[in-house]
Amino acid sequence: MEMLRRSSVFAAEVMEAFDRSPTDKELVSQAKALCREFIHSRLGRAGIGWNKPEQSGPVPGAKMSEVSIIMLRLGDELEYIRPNVYRNIAHQLNISLNSETVVSDAFLAVATEIFSAGITWGKVVSLYAVAAGLAVDCVKQAQPAMVHTIVDCLGEFVRKTLVTWLKRRGGWTDITKCVVNTEPQRHFHWLVSIVCNFGRILKSMFFFVIRER
Repeated sequence: MEMLRRSSVFAAEVMEAFDRSPTDKELVSQAKALCREFIHSRLGRAGIGWNKPEQSGPVPGAKMSEVSIIMLRLGDELEYIRPNVYRNIAHQLNISLNSETVVSDAFLAVATEIFSAGITWGKVVSLYAVAAGLAVDCVKQAQPAMVHTIVDCLGEFVRKTLVTWLKRRGGWTDITKCVVNTEPQRHFHWLVSIVCNFGRILKSMFFFVIRER
């Protein structure tokens, strides 16, 4: 009986570990790991080398790897619909990439504007595409250290703005429930509006940065 009781307790503990909601710290850490994967993919596609920090490693866990794959695929679709929106972002924002403060402020301002009318998975993917596009600009302009600044900024934005929303959905893996068919045309209905809105956001942010100078 004692052995059965201990087995039951152990089983309960295991189930609790799997069922528990992710902590704020875990969600932010996962957000940054996903961002590194997204940036690494975009730099590789542009033919630019970049070494991720050794301590970061790949996105941990099979489920998070699936999240990364889905986000990259949805990011591909965003960029396919409007290829110029997520390229040359620094030029579109008219900012210098020599200052961490300028890069951080511009990225956080764009992020805030993207989510000003609410949070959706489409906007989350758009945020990652912005981060990756800006990171590509930084590396091309011989500012690779700024990539880490962008990753940290995204993590901080997630901590302040997206953590509560993510926890209500059980974490990053919720995005896997939103994608039933991964054929590009299946997502046009919600991705098109995201891209169009982001185009307006970049235009408004250009004037925002000008005013702040």
